[in-house]
Amino acid sequence: MATTIETPAARPGPAPASSPSRPRKRNAGPALSAFTWVLALVFFAPVAWMVMTSFKEENAAASNPPTFFFTPTLDQYKAVLSTDAAPYFLNSLIATGVSTLLVILLAIPASYALSIRPVKKTSDVLFFFISTKMLPVVAVIMPIYVISGQLRVLDNVWTLVVLYTAMNLPIAVWMMRSFFLEVPGEVLEAASMDGAGLLKTLRSVLIPMVTPGIAATALICVIFSWNEFFFALNLTAAQAATVPVFLMGTMTSEGLFLAKLSAASVLASLPVVLAGWLAQKQLVRGLSMGAVK
Repeated sequence: MATTIETPAARPGPAPASSPSRPRKRNAGPALSAFTWVLALVFFAPVAWMVMTSFKEENAAASNPPTFFFTPTLDQYKAVLSTDAAPYFLNSLIATGVSTLLVILLAIPASYALSIRPVKKTSDVLFFFISTKMLPVVAVIMPIYVISGQLRVLDNVWTLVVLYTAMNLPIAVWMMRSFFLEVPGEVLEAASMDGAGLLKTLRSVLIPMVTPGIAATALICVIFSWNEFFFALNLTAAQAATVPVFLMGTMTSEGLFLAKLSAASVLASLPVVLAGWLAQKQLVRGLSMGAVK
């Protein structure tokens, strides 16, 4: 006859102590947004003041204390447009457009070589590129002026093209190298297995993937070239002067000029602002490509 042995039921253990409630973190979103708006308005205030001054009369623009309520006028814009400003804008357009195109054409293969196919001295090459930006422009203007005079290329817009290309190329190489580093290696392996050569891989695979980065780099080169003043002032005279030189010409030693200078500055800023607005999405995406690994 089989006997059964009953095991005592397990007693429930003590209930686990409830973990102390953690204090909730305060939501810093609204405060951070408000601080960002205030900071943006502080940085935008000089631009807004320049635009407002361009619609004033000269007496109102130079008044102390400043005049906030006035009757807007377009006389300053008419005065700027009545001057011979077209050659200055044309020279800036040529120097900026051609130099930016050359920078992109040279920076793409250079950044590809320094990122996708690096060599042992890649870090030295990158340091050499960026070290050219550490030299003050004042230190090189005299030899550049002498060489340009001997070659008879002073007051020539193509001299500015060469200088702007050399000025922006190091920054473009550094930026585009970070964009090429974001390309997955599997994509290159797949292109190689499909029989794509170097040029085809670069043209059909890499460039379409880093197009936002190329757009961001090009826009930064445009801004630097369009706003460059030192070379344009010292190496040009009447034929190759650019927009920054034209702006300096609106300043006179006699009479008032602040409202006219503001109007000329607004007109000079419009091309770059328009280019940035058109490439806004590509710029934000391109600048964020190399930010997070």
